[in-house]
Amino acid sequence: LKAQKTPILKGVATDCFSLLHRGCTDIICCIFFIVAIVGYVAVGILAWTHGDPRKVIYPTDSLGQYCGQGKLEKKPLLFYFNMMKCASPMVLLEFQCPTPQCFFFFLCVEKCPDRTLTLVTAIAKPEDWKYYKSYCREDPGNKPMTEILQKKLCPAYLISSKPCKAFRCFPSLGKKGEVITVVLKHALVMEGRQVAMKIFEDYTKSWYWILICLLIAVVLSLIFIVLLRYLAGIMVWVMILMVIAVVACGIAYSSIKYVNLKDTAGSNITLQQLGFQPDFSVYLHIRQTWLAFIIILAILEVIIIIILIFLRNRIRIAVELMKEASRAVGYVMSSLFYPIFTFFLLTIVIAYWGITAVFLSTSSEPVYKVFNETDCPHGRQTCEPENFTISAMKTDCPRSECLFAFYGGETPYHKYLIFFQFYNVFLFFWCANFVTALGQMTLAGAFASYYWAPNKPNDMPAYPLCASLGRSLRYHTGSLAFGSLILAIVQIIRVLLEYIDHKLKGAENKFAKFLLCCLKCCFWCLEKFIKFINRNAYIMVAIYGKNFCRSARDAFFLLMRNVIRVVVLDKVTDFILFLGKLLIVGLVGIFAFFFFSGQTDAFKDAAPSLHYYWVPILTVLVGSYLIAHGFFSVYAMCVDTLFLCFCEDLERNDGSAARPYHMTTELRYILMKDADAAQTPTSRDETMQLTPPDKTMEN
Repeated sequence: LKAQKTPILKGVATDCFSLLHRGCTDIICCIFFIVAIVGYVAVGILAWTHGDPRKVIYPTDSLGQYCGQGKLEKKPLLFYFNMMKCASPMVLLEFQCPTPQCFFFFLCVEKCPDRTLTLVTAIAKPEDWKYYKSYCREDPGNKPMTEILQKKLCPAYLISSKPCKAFRCFPSLGKKGEVITVVLKHALVMEGRQVAMKIFEDYTKSWYWILICLLIAVVLSLIFIVLLRYLAGIMVWVMILMVIAVVACGIAYSSIKYVNLKDTAGSNITLQQLGFQPDFSVYLHIRQTWLAFIIILAILEVIIIIILIFLRNRIRIAVELMKEASRAVGYVMSSLFYPIFTFFLLTIVIAYWGITAVFLSTSSEPVYKVFNETDCPHGRQTCEPENFTISAMKTDCPRSECLFAFYGGETPYHKYLIFFQFYNVFLFFWCANFVTALGQMTLAGAFASYYWAPNKPNDMPAYPLCASLGRSLRYHTGSLAFGSLILAIVQIIRVLLEYIDHKLKGAENKFAKFLLCCLKCCFWCLEKFIKFINRNAYIMVAIYGKNFCRSARDAFFLLMRNVIRVVVLDKVTDFILFLGKLLIVGLVGIFAFFFFSGQTDAFKDAAPSLHYYWVPILTVLVGSYLIAHGFFSVYAMCVDTLFLCFCEDLERNDGSAARPYHMTTELRYILMKDADAAQTPTSRDETMQLTPPDKTMEN
C-alpha cells in the first residue's frame, strides 16, 4: 500500500472504507450482463443487416420501389390510382387494400395533380391528354380508351390533390369551382398525422432556439451550484423565496389574462364545449383556461407555504447539512461535471435502442398479393412479381395483378422478430439503469472518501472521482448489474401492464380494469421502493465493498434504525433541492413562453414562425428539469452519502480516543441537534462531547 501511495489509507488501515478486503462482487451477474450485452450487439447487427429505414421514410409504389430513390429520384410523391374505389383513411395510412375486389395502384409521380379531369375529357384535348399521361403507369400510346381502362394503364380520373409531409398526394377538401372534391371518412385520423407533421416542422424551425434555452438552463444550474458551494445558507433561502415569487407571478399573470378576456367574444365557452383542439393556443383565448391556471398555481403556492411553515426548524438544520455537503463538493469539484458524463452514456444507450428499434421494425420483406376485380381462386394469395405473367395464377385469372401489399416475412428471423423487439426494450432498461447506478456509486465513493478521511482533505485521494469510478467498474460491475436488473424487470412488467391496459380500453369487464389498475399502482410503488433501496445499497457497496444483497440489507436496516432522522433531515433536504429544480424550470420556462409565443415586442422579430408554439416550450420545460435534476442530483447524492456514513459512523464508534468519530464537529452538531431525532443515549458526557467548542462554556 505504501508503494502504491494510496492517500486514502493513510492512518486508517482498520477503516471500513479501506481497500484491504475489497474484491469483485456478484460475479455471476457480471457474467450474465456481459453475455446480455454481447447478445444485444448481435441483435443490433441482425437488425442493421435486415432493416431498411427507408420503409418508414419514403412511400412505396405497387412494385415495391421507393419514391424519390434510385431511378425514381425525381418522383418523390405517391399518387393513388382510382382512390374512390375504396376510399378509406386506413387504406392511405396502412398502404394496402382491404379486400381482393377493392385494389388500386400506387404510382410515384413528380408532383400531385392540380386539376380534376376524367379520362374521357382528357383524351379529347391534346393539352389535357399530355398532362394526363404523366399519371399513367406506362405510355398508353394510341390505344383505345377501353383497352387503357381494362389494362389499368391510366387512372379513370384525376382529383386535384395536395402533397402532405408524408410525401403522399391527398385529395383537396372543400369546393373547387363547381366540383366538390372527396371528403374522406374518419378525418380525425388524417388530422392526427397532419398535426404530427406540423410538430416535426416546428422542431426543424426552433431546434437551435431550444438548444439556447437549454444552454441557459445549464448556466443557471451551474451558477446555483457554485453559489451553493460558497453561500449555501443564503442561497437556500433565496431559492425558497424565489420559488414563492415565481409562482406568485404566475398567479398574477393568469389573473390579468382572465380579467382582460372578460369582454372578448367567445371567451366564455367552457373547455368541455370546446373539446380537444390540436392547436393548444386556442385554449389560451378561453377564460376558463386561465381560471384553471390560477387555481392550480394558488394550490401549489399554499402547499409550499404550509410545508415551509411546518418545516421551518427542520429547514434550518437542513441548511446546515447543505453547508456540509457544499464543503464535500468543494473538495470534489469534478463531481459537478460528472452528470455530463452520465448524460453522454445515456445518450449512447438511447440512440442505440432507438436505431435498433427502427431497423427491427423495418427488417420485414415486401409481400406481394394477387389482386383481381372479379372472382379469382387465387385472390390475396402470395405471388412473385418476377414470374407472375407466366404463372398458373395469371392463367386462371387473366385480369389479375401481382401487387405490393405490405411488409412481412415468414423466415425464422421474422418469426422471432417480436422476441428481438422485446429483448431490445429490456436491454434498454437494463443498460439505462446500469449507467444511472454507475453514476450513483461513483459519486457515493467520492463523497465517502471525504467523510472517512481522518485529516480532511489531506487523506483524500488525489482524484477521488476517478478513483471511485475505477473501483466501481473494477470490483462492482456485477453489483451494479444486479441492482439495475431487478429494476429493469419491474419496469418491463409496468410496460406490459400499460400495453394490456391499452388493449383493454374498450372492454366492459369492470373487474379486469380494477385488477389492472391495482397492479399498475402496486408495481409503480414497487419501482419507487427498489430505486430507494438500490440507491442506498450502492452507497454501502462503495463504502464496504460487499455484494449487492448484503449491502441492500445493511442499508435498509441502518435507515430503519434511524428512520426519524431520515424523515426530518434527509427528506427535508430533498424537498429543498426539489425547490431548486422548480426554480430553474420556472425561470427558463417563463423566458421560453414570452419568446416563442411572441407576446413580447422585444422577441417578435427573433422568434420563429411556428404552428404550435407550445411544442418548443414543453420541450424546454422537460429538458430544463432534466438538466437541473442532473446537476442537483450531485448534491442529493452527497447528502445521502454523508447521512448514511454518519449513521454508520455513529453505530461503529463512540467518540473515544480508541474509536473516534470520523464526522466533522459541524456535521455531528447538525445531525444531533434535534433531541427528537437523536436515538443514542444523551448523557451529560455525551452531550458535552457532541457540542461544538464554542457552545461548551455556554452549556
